[in-house]
Amino acid sequence: MRYFLISLHVIVSTILILMVLVQKGKGADIGAAFGGASQTVFGPRGAASFLSKLTTGAAIIFMITSLGLAITTSKRASVMEGLKAPQTQQAPAIPLAPPTEQAPAQK
Repeated sequence: MRYFLISLHVIVSTILILMVLVQKGKGADIGAAFGGASQTVFGPRGAASFLSKLTTGAAIIFMITSLGLAITTSKRASVMEGLKAPQTQQAPAIPLAPPTEQAPAQK
């Protein structure tokens, strides 16, 4: 399920990026008034509504997949839980000064 969500999320995000790049800004119509080409593929107003509805749908799917990925990630265990503690080797303690011998007590 998680891999399905990841692949769907990547596909939808790519489509969303491409659709936003294809759309023209709101100031593009002024350029058409001075001799520039206008967008006539979908009709005079059909392009804005068609592409905006498609972009809205892709954005909704993107948000749903983002939420689904966040929920499935929060249920997974931590990556660090599977690691063992590093085993360190400690050197034996070396006394700094040799032990002194005590002289036998005399009577």
